[in-house]
Amino acid sequence: MTASLINTVRSTFLQAFRSVNPAGKWKVLVIDEHVQNLLSTVLKQFDILEENVTLIESISTHREPQRFEAIYMLMPTTQNVDRVIQDFSNGRQQYLGAHLFFLDGLSDPLFQRLTSSPAEPHLKAVKELFVNFWVTEAQTFSMKAPELFFQIYSPPKNEASFRTARSRLEEELRFVSKRIADLCITLNEFPYIRYYLPSHHQPLGPLQPNQQTRAPPPPEGSSRWRTNLARGEAARQYEAADTEFVTKVLASMVQQCLEEHKKANPDFPSPSDPPRPRGTLIVTDRAMDVVAPFIHEFTYQAMCNDLLPIEDGTKYSYKFQSSVGTYEDKVATLSDADSVWTTVRHMHMREAIDKLMADFNKFMEDHAGFKGGGAASLNDMKDMLANLPQYQEQREKFSLHLNMAQDCMTIFEKDKLSLVANVEQCCATGLTAEGKTPKTLVEEMVPLLDGREVSNFNKVRMIALYIMYRDGVPDEDRRRLYQHARLSMVEQDAVNSLVHLGARITRGASDKDTKKKLKQKPQADEEYELSRYKPLIRTVIQDHVNNKLDQTLFPYVKDAPSALTPANSTRQAPTPTTSLRSAKPSWHKAVRPTAPVDNRQRVIVFVAGGMTYSEVREAYVLSASLNKDIYIGSTHTVTPRHFFDDLKALELSGVGSRAVPNGIPSTQPHNSYQEYYDQKYFIPDPTPPPRPSELHVPKDTHKASGKLTKVHSSSSSPYAASSTSVNSLGMMNGPDKEEKKKKKKGLFHF
Repeated sequence: MTASLINTVRSTFLQAFRSVNPAGKWKVLVIDEHVQNLLSTVLKQFDILEENVTLIESISTHREPQRFEAIYMLMPTTQNVDRVIQDFSNGRQQYLGAHLFFLDGLSDPLFQRLTSSPAEPHLKAVKELFVNFWVTEAQTFSMKAPELFFQIYSPPKNEASFRTARSRLEEELRFVSKRIADLCITLNEFPYIRYYLPSHHQPLGPLQPNQQTRAPPPPEGSSRWRTNLARGEAARQYEAADTEFVTKVLASMVQQCLEEHKKANPDFPSPSDPPRPRGTLIVTDRAMDVVAPFIHEFTYQAMCNDLLPIEDGTKYSYKFQSSVGTYEDKVATLSDADSVWTTVRHMHMREAIDKLMADFNKFMEDHAGFKGGGAASLNDMKDMLANLPQYQEQREKFSLHLNMAQDCMTIFEKDKLSLVANVEQCCATGLTAEGKTPKTLVEEMVPLLDGREVSNFNKVRMIALYIMYRDGVPDEDRRRLYQHARLSMVEQDAVNSLVHLGARITRGASDKDTKKKLKQKPQADEEYELSRYKPLIRTVIQDHVNNKLDQTLFPYVKDAPSALTPANSTRQAPTPTTSLRSAKPSWHKAVRPTAPVDNRQRVIVFVAGGMTYSEVREAYVLSASLNKDIYIGSTHTVTPRHFFDDLKALELSGVGSRAVPNGIPSTQPHNSYQEYYDQKYFIPDPTPPPRPSELHVPKDTHKASGKLTKVHSSSSSPYAASSTSVNSLGMMNGPDKEEKKKKKKGLFHF
């Protein structure tokens, strides 16, 4: 089973807490707003309390001096470093000592500022954790930056703005590359890096070749040389703009980040026992597969996020039937903590419903005192759930997923999704359910476009998939499709914006088919006719693991493994022959064939511009079938509705979108990365309190010995799920009733 990213990140935080053991046992935790949000996704209040943390404070609020040592867990901004220095300057001593943990790498200038400040004698340690990324599931991670979709794909407003737009994009990509590097460092992995290099379209958005950003053309006559070397540096630089894809730029930046970390930490990655084959990072983008965000998926998680109003993929509001028959409004959290959710989320909806009913009936059988037969339908389950007041938690889980499944099936019938999805599948795969070329697509599609039972949103999805299947259509045909569907101008803009993702939407009589190297493979074993299409990321991962992935389509940034090394082979390398005299006895290490393997090779996939839930599912499915640890991440997770809404605002640089209502900034980039970083994590200072109270604190007699040095963390870690933390708990003289009451409330001291 693939190691959970949740457990890994969670473990990193807990190890940081446990590494601080002051003489007085108790300690204070000081955090900033961003760290608070990250902590709340992987640790519960009780988890923090268990680590002898008596108080959690925000570094941006006014704090009373405390008679404890403090763990500062912060983003490495200039503002935060100055706040730490202020805590121990001008005769002030906020805590008995300070242990600094930064979630990102601390720049050398900021480190020098710390060590040359009045705070230096009070600093016990400075350590970098490299965990500044969001872990959304056991095998998924995110930047939670949907605005990057517009940064990557929106065309600059005019010729004059190309240079600025490109510089802003490179600034954002530098930030993303450091987040991906953080993930690799946390996993103790220095991977090979491959990136998607399309041949059927030019670079997109601000990276498209332009006179402002392109190197000057080579001298006349230099093109007559046949070899790349003989043509000279000027010609190579001029032509480099034709291959400056966002995937290439990002992959190169990640390589640079990891090499810099390796230089500062020569023992990275630390050896594992047993040894783990070196993994691979595959960088791709949304333009590689524009079909996946449009097509209707009928696996449980993907279908629910498509059809139901689920907020951020985790929050779902529904009505829960209580034991007295009344209905209550509930807000459920869909996370890895919900065992029912994790069991069924990647199943086809029909299988998920069968599984829910089977588990429900087993639950009924296992609890004595319940009378009556098992549930034969979803409605039976609903009636029986109302009679189980004593099993509240399990009732709520079954009730939640019963509601979700039932709502999905209701929408499926009402919106005629069986007919819509059949058209989508034929367009996406280029084949009918019988494996033949579809010849009646227009005849099947036009009645659905004309009908009022099908929503305009679903009509847009069909039209977009049809245009991509035809590799563009004549303008008149496209106008007629829009007319049949009665699309508004904004909805037409969404389809037309596909051109900014490398798709061809207009086609002339003499235009030839676009030659794409990456194509959908027929799925011979798919039993569901409406689920024949599989995301292209599936083909990429399978071909990579089987050493069949075209290196011109997915080149390596730097070093590449030899074709038959064990790291890239699915077969295990033969055990080397050794002398019986020198060999250590190994019978105690014997592993059964069915035992879990904890050193499987990793494949990390990053999709710039948004990943779909169908792609997330592939990471889990292929981990099992290919015997690899596969993780997938992106700038954000995208649903069909969000993708459609973003396409509507793509030409407008995001103006009116959910992510950036005012559009992406068109200002000049920052002077340095640190300046960009400081602005990104800026937290306003609070207004001064009217009458701050003062508390006498004894001088620290335990000064840090020796020169202070940065400690880089490159060890593995784990992770969990929750939000809140803990308030002031006076643990010095034993907790009284008031302190217990505070502990129960569990509020941040902000």
